[in-house]
Amino acid sequence: MSEKKWPYLTPGIRDEEFHQGRNIPLTKEEVRVLVLSKTRIREDQVIYDIGAGTGSISIESALLAQKGRVYAIERNPAALELLQKNKELFKVDNLEIVEGNAPESIEGLPGADRIIIGGSGGKLEKILEVCASKLKGKGIVTVTAVTMNTLASAQSLLDKEPWKNLQMVQISVNRAEKAGKFKIFKALNPVFILTAEGGFD
Repeated sequence: MSEKKWPYLTPGIRDEEFHQGRNIPLTKEEVRVLVLSKTRIREDQVIYDIGAGTGSISIESALLAQKGRVYAIERNPAALELLQKNKELFKVDNLEIVEGNAPESIEGLPGADRIIIGGSGGKLEKILEVCASKLKGKGIVTVTAVTMNTLASAQSLLDKEPWKNLQMVQISVNRAEKAGKFKIFKALNPVFILTAEGGFD
């Protein structure tokens, strides 16, 4: 029996393990670990990854929710191609790729236990409105933001009904990289992570 591509219980697949493409988003390893931890994933859950990009969050979610189902929603053809390659690379049969724009593309999906929003295409308010009707009781929505505008918008939307227990954290990562004989620390872009609870009974 061949060893799994990622045989560990913990998230945090190295970035270089994924198929990547120019200008296609990849959530960096350290950020991904915190996003997945804050999302509180269980093995039997249904999860949406909206704006999946390269699929790093989708892949790791599918590995954590091995008895559940992950829906990776993406509209960019180049990203969809990478998503498929990464799905095959990590052998995650419980991952379904959904081509299309959110929120329209999620309306026909089954109810979700967890929803992760990494890209909203400027439609965050509409997406969260539909997510509120798709999220099952005591569900969690996680939004990542890299700009102050997205942060302000997400905070405003998640800090009122039907959402509750909003939590926000900023993560700033510095990685040691080789520079000649020495290693220097290089800063990655800071990311804001927002989580809130919601869902119908």
